[in-house]
Order: sequence, then C-alpha cells, then structure tokens
Amino acid sequence: MTTTVRGTVQGMAARANPAFASAAVVVPVGVLALAVVFGTVQQHTYAHVMAGVLWTGIDLFMALVLGPVLGGLAVDERASVFQRFTPKMTFLMPALALVTIVGGITLALRLGYFPHADPWLALFTAASLLPALASIGWQFDAFDDRRWQAAFGVALVGSLAYLAVTLPEFAMTDPLIAVTLGVMVVLTVVGFGVLMPGEVKMYLEMRSANPDTDVISRIGLRNAKLSGVQGFFQLVIIAVMVYLRWGL
Repeated sequence: MTTTVRGTVQGMAARANPAFASAAVVVPVGVLALAVVFGTVQQHTYAHVMAGVLWTGIDLFMALVLGPVLGGLAVDERASVFQRFTPKMTFLMPALALVTIVGGITLALRLGYFPHADPWLALFTAASLLPALASIGWQFDAFDDRRWQAAFGVALVGSLAYLAVTLPEFAMTDPLIAVTLGVMVVLTVVGFGVLMPGEVKMYLEMRSANPDTDVISRIGLRNAKLSGVQGFFQLVIIAVMVYLRWGL
C-alpha cells in the first residue's frame, strides 16, 4: 500500500484516525473558504489569525517543550512516541500552514495592503514550489521517478508561464509585504519540502518489515528542531504584520 501516493495517504490517515485526519484538513480549509467567499473582513481575519496562532504555537511547543523531553528518552521510547504522534501532525500542520499563508495573502489583497501583487505572487510561487519539490525529490531519491518528474514539470511550466505573464508589470510592493513573502518562502520550503517528507519517511519506516527505531527517532528529533526554526520565522511575520497594521 505504501508504494503509491494514495496508499501512503490512506495508510497514514488510518494510523492517525480517519476522523481526525479528515477534520484536520477539512475544518481549517473550509473555514477559510467560507470566510474568503462569504465572510466579512473580521471573519476572514479570524480564520487567518487562528490558523497562524495554532501553527506557530504547535511549532514552538514542539521545539521548546516536546523536543527536549524526547531528547532525554531512550531511542526506542522516542521512536514509540513519534509513531503515534507523526501521522496526526502530517495532516494537521500542512493544513494550518496552507490556511495561514493563503489566508494572509488573500486578506492583504482584500485590505489593499498588497500593491502590484501579481508579479510578486508569481515570484513567491516559483521560489516556494520548485525548491520544495526539488527537496522532496532529493529526500526520496525520486529524480528518476516519473511521478516526481511529472509533478515537477507541471510546476516548472506553470511557474514560468505565471512569471512570463506578470513580470512585465513588475513594480515595487510595500517593503513589509516583500519581507513577509521572503519569510513565507522559507516557511513553505522547510514545511512542505523538509518537514512533511520527513514525516512520510518516518511512516514508511514504521511500516517496513523491520522498522529502524534509530531512523524514526533521528528524523523526528530533526523535525522538532526545525519546528523551532519555523516558529522563529512565524514570530518575525507576526511582528511585521503588527507593524503593517498598526504602525507600532
């Protein structure tokens, strides 16, 4: 089952609890969709901020609390925790990250804080998507896999087309928005290109005939440390957004 993308997702959902896996994705994405399409600015802001609070809080908790606790456990005990913990995080954290990022961009557009948005969004898309996919290909040694090649090819062609259409109209946006986009590139690449593949690799190791607890433990601790990096950059974005909104 784990040899296919669908089988891996289904297997991780089963291990995470299908109800939890579904709710972790559907609820935040659904709330944001309703807020963007039908909601007020206040409701849109609430959806964006709450997703960001949860994303940042969980990342900081993992780095500052869970990581040190797990670091003091034996390898087998640490791996046992990650076997229960990782499948749930694989669904929850990407959903929160996606809702926070998309919610922030759409809110900035809605409030008029994002001038000359199209070329900047084209640059953000290319700078986020292509390195993340390259990192996934490298971690899974998938550069020869036709599925990865197809995904990367579509992303490359789509990004280049988006850039070609929008770059002739390039102009400087608000400097704070430019800084935020740069930080979001880091968050996107680390989150979707390193953390999420690491969680999948841990799951595949759990499902192997002879799971290597050392591998599970090592990747899990690496992800916990990288969550601290994520949390730091998220705090930077919060500071920038407060200054942008209130000029403090």
